[in-house]
Amino acid sequence: MGRFDRYLLSQLLTLFGFFSLVLILLYWVNRAVVLFDELVGDGQTLLVFLEFSALSLPGIIRIVMPLAAFVAALYVTNRLASESELVVVQASGFSPYRIARPVVVFGLIVTVLTGILTHILYPAASEELAARESEIARNITARLLTEGQFLTPTDGLTVYIRDITESGELQDIFLADSRDADSQVIYTASSAYLVRSERGPHLVMIDGLAQTLRTSDQRLYTTRFEDFTYDISRLMPADTTPRLRARYLPSWELWPPTQEVADATGDTIAELRVTFHDRISQSLMALTGAVLGMSALLVGSFSRFGVWKQVVVAILLIVFINAMETVATQVTESTPELWPVSYLPAASGLLIGFLLLTLSAHPEWLRRRPRAAQA
Repeated sequence: MGRFDRYLLSQLLTLFGFFSLVLILLYWVNRAVVLFDELVGDGQTLLVFLEFSALSLPGIIRIVMPLAAFVAALYVTNRLASESELVVVQASGFSPYRIARPVVVFGLIVTVLTGILTHILYPAASEELAARESEIARNITARLLTEGQFLTPTDGLTVYIRDITESGELQDIFLADSRDADSQVIYTASSAYLVRSERGPHLVMIDGLAQTLRTSDQRLYTTRFEDFTYDISRLMPADTTPRLRARYLPSWELWPPTQEVADATGDTIAELRVTFHDRISQSLMALTGAVLGMSALLVGSFSRFGVWKQVVVAILLIVFINAMETVATQVTESTPELWPVSYLPAASGLLIGFLLLTLSAHPEWLRRRPRAAQA
């Protein structure tokens, strides 16, 4: 690589790292807020929250990297134009295709990194995340044994325990069950115990009151009891072992798709083929973003007002390509036999980038022809 190539590539990689970090933090904060409410709010520890956050990072990074490549290429090209470096390079005889060479190399580097995440790290992290979610779902009793907090271990069920003694006695328990649409039940008891049996854990409440509200006529029924057993095992699914899914498998197990893998995942051969090609197309979006971010800013002549028009065009183009990606995903999900459609967004973006480079190499095509002199 020439000196200019190394200079431009170093600028692109530096800005790519910066923008990747910023975008990852933005995506992670949004994800972390949801995880914090779900995990810590259900009585899980901070270490579990950090573990889940780390396992969700590969999925976030694979989404962010193509966008960061686009922003980096856009920013570097804009800076070259504003500081007249681009004019000097073009005046020295560099064609738009020659200027685009380090950008293509940069896009290929990001494509490889995105491919490693998409084909290897993201499937492994997704499988581990599903296993940990299943493990937490099985541990219902741990989610209930939190004192002084209103907990929602499952939809429609709210539990509050004032205190837990050293002997395991639950004091002043409140349990509201609104999962049945026909009636809502509230149990209160002065004490309770968690008892394990062959059929699963049971909550034995002592000296309490059951209040049942029938929603059809809004009538309230109260029942006092000396002891009452509430079956907690009903809150647990019959089989919480996560089913093998195609997104948990590395790509070398998906290609070529076999009937054995299809039977294990419950997908068809065509659906496995779509999953494999989707991963490749997602990786290629990094190259597409880098080429679009640079080529859009090369079109047009020099202006003292900058290249803000080209920046707007570049942003509109990347939005259009992302919209195409969404449509392509919907098409391949509904009709897996049309898996080549998954490559349409990346191919369209690269074609648009090539056309923009061609226009920048022939600026006379954009100029208006002078009108013929009147006779």
